[in-house]
Amino acid sequence: MPTMLVLNKKEPWLLFLGDIVIFVLSLWLTLGLRYLALPSLDLFADHLVPYAALFLLWALAFFIAGLYEKHTVMMNYKLPGLIFRTQVINSVLAIIFFYFIPYFGITPKTILFIYLVVSFLLFFIWRMYGQRIFGLKVREPAILVGSGEEMHLLLDEVNNNPRYNFQFISHIDLDKIAGFDLQKDVIEKIYSEGVSVVAIDLQHEKIGPMLPHLYNLLFSKIQFVDIHKVYEDIFDRVPLSLIKYNWFLENISLAPSMTSDILKRLIDLVISVFFGLISLIVYPFVYLAIKIEDGGSLFIIQNRIGRNNLPVKILKFRTMSFNDNGEDGGKKGNQITRVGSFLRKSRIDELPQLWNVIKGDLSLIGPRPELPDLAKKYEQQIPYYNVRHLIKPGLSGWAQLYHENHPHHDANVEETKNKLSYDLYYVKNRSFGLDLEIALKTIKTLLSRSGK
Repeated sequence: MPTMLVLNKKEPWLLFLGDIVIFVLSLWLTLGLRYLALPSLDLFADHLVPYAALFLLWALAFFIAGLYEKHTVMMNYKLPGLIFRTQVINSVLAIIFFYFIPYFGITPKTILFIYLVVSFLLFFIWRMYGQRIFGLKVREPAILVGSGEEMHLLLDEVNNNPRYNFQFISHIDLDKIAGFDLQKDVIEKIYSEGVSVVAIDLQHEKIGPMLPHLYNLLFSKIQFVDIHKVYEDIFDRVPLSLIKYNWFLENISLAPSMTSDILKRLIDLVISVFFGLISLIVYPFVYLAIKIEDGGSLFIIQNRIGRNNLPVKILKFRTMSFNDNGEDGGKKGNQITRVGSFLRKSRIDELPQLWNVIKGDLSLIGPRPELPDLAKKYEQQIPYYNVRHLIKPGLSGWAQLYHENHPHHDANVEETKNKLSYDLYYVKNRSFGLDLEIALKTIKTLLSRSGK
């Protein structure tokens, strides 16, 4: 496997281990500054034991904040503010931990303040400059062979970003060349430029006759990687223009898994019942706010497309003048109310959908359910669109975290294609671990009032 892909998989773990070292080092320096002397082993041990649990909690906060995501790591200009805000949150967590669990016998007010300053400085240095050890000084030359818009996005992303450990010195768009001269376009460049990696669309019809010749390059220690895999690893979505029917047959499986299916349903029920009961506290306040503003109904019930293209009815707090049943374009005069605007921004309007999860129409994690009229249009204009309906829709999903321009109740074919690329990524890679990742990152989305 090419070096870049290995680093993409290992980098979060290397960052995690480095963060743990920084946590421990920050504690040791903090104690030294607090007592103006090298901390004794007994003093350090007394603090390390309770702090060890906090280190894991703080690392979880780092994960939720996005400090282990490759896109966050690349945007160094955002790191100082993000690290500082996260460390403030971690300090609050520590205060709660020590003051509500007095078992450890320490309430380190001054230590926590010093720790916030020291840890911020160390994390800033570590995250801004320490990651250079992950990269190679020389980027390996590579060749890109494929087609479609996604191929050019991949080309721009890799060649314009020094984070990756190789660079495409040449690319071939198979759909834009009349003839493909393997010897001239690929083999000669491989040997003259010292190419070690070839990212290629092995499923393209023009590549089939060339496979015997490409096979011989294996003996020259050339590494071939599927362009689909490289694209997914970098962009966290499926390249729509590169996939054909055989991709779905190879990558999409709906075979039931007794263990994972039962576990997912059990988690859905436990979390939904817990938060559903707690959310009842806000129902009277929402009811009063809506009644005071326009005197209308508290809830609306709308049709959505559920698993296997079957209709489901979802329950929400009313946020518009009246229920237009989600019809494309809405009905004239229907506008978001002032109370409705607040409910949407705070996500309170979606709380009643927890009862849909309990009922089994929705899951906590999965592709967001689409309006019937829009789904029908998209199925006619977007290939493979109905694949997203093979699994149960959810309250939050991969596309809600990463797709930036989600269309709301209005038909938008191009943006829905982008959204579908994220939904297919989830359908292909869905697992308990991925659901847990989405759930944790959704916390950040809710707290920041962002998302789709």
